[in-house]
Amino acid sequence: MKPGSKKHSYLYRNGLTIVFLSLFIVTLAAQAITGWKKHNQDLQEDHAPEIGLTTYLQSGHFISATFENFESEFLQMALYVLLTVSLRQIGSAESKSLDEPEEVDREPKPSKDAPWAVRKGGWILKLYSNSLSICFGILFMASWGMHLYGSWQNHNVEQLAKHLPKESVTAYLGQAEFWFETFQNWQSEFLSVASIVFLTIYLRQKGSPESKPVDAPHMETGK
Repeated sequence: MKPGSKKHSYLYRNGLTIVFLSLFIVTLAAQAITGWKKHNQDLQEDHAPEIGLTTYLQSGHFISATFENFESEFLQMALYVLLTVSLRQIGSAESKSLDEPEEVDREPKPSKDAPWAVRKGGWILKLYSNSLSICFGILFMASWGMHLYGSWQNHNVEQLAKHLPKESVTAYLGQAEFWFETFQNWQSEFLSVASIVFLTIYLRQKGSPESKPVDAPHMETGK
């Protein structure tokens, strides 16, 4: 802590993460309960026995619906982190400057307050320098795999309810159902990123680090 700086409470220092994690937990619980009820309705219509909430949380229906959304979010963030390295949008608060050098582009210098990886150097520093995009990439691939697994399992449950044979994951990958679920989420994430990149050219939110200052010219690029 810098000399003379105020000592803030834990909640104040971590409020953004706490609020969003709390919203995540509440909405995930709501998704689980409503998804369970909807799934049991579908089972009733197929004259299949209903399942309990605990069983539902391990079902393909819940796994697919959950990781289908995680997958698109992590893809969005991975691409956003990578593409903003080299691509620009004039006037956007979400873009780096068109011509002026940015702090994020400077070469890391070891210091006593620098992260351990910076002080270590070598391949560890190289890995750490790209760790954000790597982490989002891994989370995306893991979520995509879980989405595929859950969607495939749910598909086979529906197959059995219709007295049809189960299908292999390879056969399921060749069908439109999984890819429809995938692309309907991806396109919404790409639209949301395009929206914030473009709208921050002309619109403002006072006090938000995601906005330019209210009196900044429209064509001023960056925050």
